[in-house]
Amino acid sequence: MKYDLAIIGGGPAGAAAGVYAARKRLKTIFITKDWNGQSAVSDGIENWIGDIKISGPELAKKLEAHLKAYSENVVDIREGELCQNISGSAPSFKIKTNKDIYEAKTILVTTGSHRRSLDIPGAAKYENKGLTYCATCDGPLFDSQDVVVVGGGNAGFESAAQLLSYCKSVTLLNRSNTFKADPATIEKVLANPKMRAVKNAVPKEIKGDKFVTSLIYADSSSNKDAELAVTGIFVEIGSLPNTDFVKEFVIMDQYNQIVVDPRNQRSSTIGIWAAGDCTDGLYHQNNIAAGDAIKAIEDIYLELHTKKNYVS
Repeated sequence: MKYDLAIIGGGPAGAAAGVYAARKRLKTIFITKDWNGQSAVSDGIENWIGDIKISGPELAKKLEAHLKAYSENVVDIREGELCQNISGSAPSFKIKTNKDIYEAKTILVTTGSHRRSLDIPGAAKYENKGLTYCATCDGPLFDSQDVVVVGGGNAGFESAAQLLSYCKSVTLLNRSNTFKADPATIEKVLANPKMRAVKNAVPKEIKGDKFVTSLIYADSSSNKDAELAVTGIFVEIGSLPNTDFVKEFVIMDQYNQIVVDPRNQRSSTIGIWAAGDCTDGLYHQNNIAAGDAIKAIEDIYLELHTKKNYVS
């Protein structure tokens, strides 16, 4: 059968899109590996609107339950499937996964991104035990503690700015001699007396017991190692969008994020929309991803019901 819509990807964007598609009675195929967004690793999310505090796994379960409550006879959910490629054009796309092939008039990509991991000894062992990839999600858990931020781009400095609100001290490690963040942001953050930045600092090892106790880094200008006594490590070394399967179909930016029109989330290709962290949106957060996906569904609904190429 041909679906009105294929939603590719779970997480907050995919689940929000699925709920709205179901309520608008759009016959939808929902393809997702799982229900986890990047926040699934967080012990306590405090900025998901409607929940004062919720863990990543709890949020994933609630998103799944919400969609399944509305999906019957409207949204066909295919869990454990990964999109391998798409072909065709509107209003007849073919979506090939690791298990099947589906046909849909329109596509909404909500595959998100994954954090670039810190690949040093101890990083895997202490993930969620002091090492985290989300200051917004986990920062308040480190109230009155000494922490370090790895990464000197805008994300690193913005994370440091958030952490300064509650941490005892924040040290930022930058791999090179120059920061990539905006000069105004750098100046403002470094003006805080609780803040310091170390240039030419290359992380080497994370130490701890049950939780993180220190981070060792190499000073590339002196070839000497130094050790920071910290209980929290916030990694901001970039993220990689999950967009390989659609790279031949839409225009992407230099980071392989799908370029979209922020008014309606349309990509450069007729019939394909995208929302959330897989796009070139200026800000990436759970609430923003969900809102972008809802915006896309509103536009897709109008497209399907007003354009003669779609109306049967």
